[in-house]
Amino acid sequence: MDKDRIEGAAKQVKGAVKDMAGKVTGDTKLQAEGKADKAEGKVQNTVGGAKDKVRDAVDPNR
Repeated sequence: MDKDRIEGAAKQVKGAVKDMAGKVTGDTKLQAEGKADKAEGKVQNTVGGAKDKVRDAVDPNR
């Protein structure tokens, strides 16, 4: 598993927590940061998945 997938998943969780905290406290800036972190994490996770697929295609016996 590529490190980007792990880091991306962590960013998604961090973003979800920030988003929820922003909703609860009424802090729209924090909520927006949370949404941005979630989106960034999703992209990073996707990139990591693509890297994994390329590695598997190049060396299927890994």
